[in-house]
This record gives sequence, C-alpha cells and structure tokens, in this order.
Amino acid sequence: MLKVSSVLELMKNTPLVSLRGRAVNRPRAQLWGKLELSMPGQMKDRVALKMVTDAEARGDLQPGGTIVESSSGTMAEGLARVGTLKGYRVIIITDPRIDVSTAAKLRALGAEVLVVDAYHPTGGWQQSRLERLRDVLRDVPGAFWPRQYDSPSNPGAYNSAMAQELTEALGGNIAALVASVGSGGSLSGTAAALKQRLPHVRVVAVDAVGSVQFHQPNRPRLQSGHGNSIIAGNINYRVIDEAHWLSDGEVFQGCRELARREGIFAGGSSGAVYIVGSWLAEQFGPDAHVVGIFPDKGDRYGETIYSDDYLAKHHIAGPECAAAAAPHAIRYGVDVAERWSHAPLPHDGGVPYHAPDITLSGDLTRELGL
Repeated sequence: MLKVSSVLELMKNTPLVSLRGRAVNRPRAQLWGKLELSMPGQMKDRVALKMVTDAEARGDLQPGGTIVESSSGTMAEGLARVGTLKGYRVIIITDPRIDVSTAAKLRALGAEVLVVDAYHPTGGWQQSRLERLRDVLRDVPGAFWPRQYDSPSNPGAYNSAMAQELTEALGGNIAALVASVGSGGSLSGTAAALKQRLPHVRVVAVDAVGSVQFHQPNRPRLQSGHGNSIIAGNINYRVIDEAHWLSDGEVFQGCRELARREGIFAGGSSGAVYIVGSWLAEQFGPDAHVVGIFPDKGDRYGETIYSDDYLAKHHIAGPECAAAAAPHAIRYGVDVAERWSHAPLPHDGGVPYHAPDITLSGDLTRELGL
C-alpha cells in the first residue's frame, strides 16, 4: 500500500491505462490514457505545486502570503489545495461558467471565490477576470499572481516528469501524443521534453470550435477547460504538429462514450482527447503507442455534459451530434471549423499560428498594467 505524508506527494506518477477506443474490431495501435485526472484534484495539481514552490524559491511568495489567480476550473482547485496546505490565503477570480460543485469545493479547500458577471466583447471571460484580478492585486499588497498563461513554471511542471513517466512505461515506440490546450503549458512542456527523447513523435493539440488558439475566430462555446479567447504565452507552437477542433456536441457526446466504453467519468477536455486519440490509433501499426492525456474529472459536469435536459436545451442531444469516425480536413488559417476538423500546423512561416488581431495574454496583462 502506498503511504505518503501529504497529498502533495500524490501529484505525480499518474496511472497509464489501456483503452479500447471508439473503433470496433479494427487493427490499430495501442491507445493509452494518461490519467492526470486521478490526482487529488486534477491535472493542474502538478502545475499549481510547481508554481508555488518556484515562487517560494524566488522569494515572490512569503509565509502567510496571498495567492491570486484567474481560473474557471482545475487550476483554481490546484492552487486552492496547494496554497491552503502550505498556509497561504488563496483568492480565485472566476466567471459564471463555474459550476456549483467546483465553487463549493474551492470554498471547502479554503479559497475565496470572486465571480465576474460581464463578458468582455473581445477578450471574453478571460479578460473580464483579469480586469478583476488587477483590482484585487491593487487592494492586497504583496499578493502573488502565478500567471498561469505565461509562467515558465506551467510547462516546467511537465518538462521532464511527464516525458520520463511515459518513456519508462512505454519505451521508445510512442507514435503520437494527444492533449487538449487551455493555458498551453502541459502540452508544450510535455511535447518539448518528449521530442528531445523521441524526435519522431507526432504531437496533436485538441482545441474547441470557437477558440482562437489555432487561427480560428472567437465565438461563444459551452466547452470549458480547453479552448481560449486569448493566446496564452505558454503555447509553444513549434513543438505541435497538428491541431484538431471539436464542437460542443461532439465533445459532450465523446465524454459519454468514454464513460460507457472505458468506465472513465471525465470532463470535456478528456472527452475531446478520447475522440482524437481513438482516431489517431487507427493511423499507426499494432506495435505503436498513442498516448492521450486525460486532465479532468466529470464531477463538475453533472448538470451540463451529463444532463440530458441540458443537451436538449442546447440542441446537442441526438446521436447526430456525436463525432464522426474521422475528422474533416481543413486549411489552417483559411477555413473555419464548424465540426471535428484537423489541419497540420504551418511551420514554414507561410501562415501565422493565430490571427493577428487576437489578444495575446502578455499584451493584455501589460495593457491592464499587470
């Protein structure tokens, strides 16, 4: 039996589980799920712990100090857990998309939860939250802001640890790595380290239809956890080979498939990764391994993803809303994704990775005086 002195010691070495995938009786590579959702919180536990310990080492976070961050989900929970255990005051700035369960969990962990109520016309909920965060930093002198979108501690939490865990378990025949992109740190850090060990590995980013991160127009969406209305500075486009976009209905139905076929009750980011990973496993031979990173539990989605009434209300309840067997190929930076689509990233410089008029997280924080 594993014995540890603190839950902080459980924020590593997550299980790797063999998956059947969506296809039935088709020759394919072995699909694996890296269950980051099995940590005490979820995937961002690793990142939160790294950010806090790095800040302590730099002297940016003093004993008994305050941590303030903008988050609507797993980063908030990670910081609340790590911060409280280490004796810090934690203030989370979030938006109306936060569910009752997550808000209750944050408060139970000792965090203060502040909810903005106005959607910014260009920067979306992220900009609205950052504007409120600016006010809190002004009112709480000496407070530490982890800067999840731009902090090198974000990808740093994955730079070597995740790649080492994967290669120790699977060896050198990892054909593809699939992960969702929100703040960009976990995929970028893992991919950079994995490509150093295995240059051939195909790195696939999973995004939401309506997210701006891979040269798509910003539109309202129901998905949370992955996707963004601004460009996070932690996204390292150079280590990403391919992007996939999925609609709300495809992702929510994918979560239900994941629960039924694999027994994994997960959130939207994991459901999206499951769809893409299942398809990728069909593109390689039987000796290859395809790894999907599953970051989020399904606990906080009982009234959305797993609610028949919610899906019906948003017209995404029928089987016709589920993802097809394969994605639709589009031209990067030219075509608009409306359903599951994919495109290789243009590393030749011919097409920018994102639209030029999209807000960058670094520019936004400077504009706000942060």
